[in-house]
Amino acid sequence: MTIISNQGFIDTFRHFYPEVVKYSWWSARFNSRAKNVGWRIDYFIVSKSLIASVQDAFILNEIEGSDHCPVGIDINIK
Repeated sequence: MTIISNQGFIDTFRHFYPEVVKYSWWSARFNSRAKNVGWRIDYFIVSKSLIASVQDAFILNEIEGSDHCPVGIDINIK
């Protein structure tokens, strides 16, 4: 992620929630999702010029059905 941020791109979830620990992927082994032991490997990355249009970013870790959960952004482009 450092390489991306060094190039002027922004992790939208971290921008809005710098201290929140949430994951978007859990291993199917060892009951990892139930234990909430995972990785955050799904991102929405935007340029510095676009971040002002992003209103929120989210990780919907309560939605099941895969080893990943949905991630997204709310954006207002004029």
